[in-house]
Amino acid sequence: MAPSIRPILRPWGLFRAVGEGALAAGATFRRSATAALCLALAQPAAAADLIGFWDSPQPGANGFNAAPQDQAYFRALAGTGATWVRLSFSKWKGKGRDFLIGDADRYAGLVPEDLATLRRVLDDAHAAGLKVVVVPLSLPGGRWSQQNGGAYDDRIWSEAGYQDQAVRFWADLAAALRDHPAVAGYNILNEPAPEKHGGPAENGTEQALRSWQAEQSGGLRDLPGFYVRTIAAIRAADPVTPIMVDGGWFANPRSLAAWPAPLADGRVLYAFHMYEPYAATSAPNLQRDAPLRYPGAVTAYAGGERAWDRAAVAAHIGAAFDWAEAQGLPPTRIVAAEFGCMRC
Repeated sequence: MAPSIRPILRPWGLFRAVGEGALAAGATFRRSATAALCLALAQPAAAADLIGFWDSPQPGANGFNAAPQDQAYFRALAGTGATWVRLSFSKWKGKGRDFLIGDADRYAGLVPEDLATLRRVLDDAHAAGLKVVVVPLSLPGGRWSQQNGGAYDDRIWSEAGYQDQAVRFWADLAAALRDHPAVAGYNILNEPAPEKHGGPAENGTEQALRSWQAEQSGGLRDLPGFYVRTIAAIRAADPVTPIMVDGGWFANPRSLAAWPAPLADGRVLYAFHMYEPYAATSAPNLQRDAPLRYPGAVTAYAGGERAWDRAAVAAHIGAAFDWAEAQGLPPTRIVAAEFGCMRC
């Protein structure tokens, strides 16, 4: 497997992670299996309706390279059996400070040279037989912390003008990419966290998460509300390409489960990321005199403490699927978009 290819699995039912890759051998997750590509016929001068692609489990990877991926990267990824890649361009060097956006402090339109680079990379992915979900790490007013002096950029959740700029950015990008045959989804923003300033604890109680979400309804920190606006702008340019949305608190499945209802658009995929227990799975843990070990690591969780084992992992991930079931959504609309841990 080529460097920096990180796994994603499209979940369906229960699956078991074997070997040493995820938290522990035999950890219980949701089932994923390679499935045949299902594509709808493209309409003339319009995007193909690729929602059918997501109706079967699809294994893939995250491509978050610092430089644009090349043909060798995509061939190596396809060689693993992957059918898609969640591709971010935000680390690439562009004409301005922020690739494609130009400047996250003031969006004035897509940078043509950067767009040409992105389209060339999409061409290479298509040549390798891969579908692509395009995902920015930054939006106007929401510059990725690793490109923002390590500080979380909260402007997008506190200043209406930046949300307006973010909506315009996505309208422009959808218009530019809607006809590209590789594109199977637009992931609006990687790991949003409107709760970070003034919200409940990341793994707080279910009631605290739900109450806070209800209190934000119609405000700037209302993540589903922001998605509604953005999706409307995308749909004005591209009526059919699937749209992927991350839950709050960095795509925590419990934050997604705090949403009162799914979004109205029937071509939306709901993504979660899984690195819990982060205190035990992150790189800083390895620097402790006595690193936390799995299974058995105890961390703060849901207003108390949780000892992490396979049942705890399954329950944490299961929050997203339980929410989907309660909302009448099929499990194929839930995406395990990132998961993993540091191991040493």
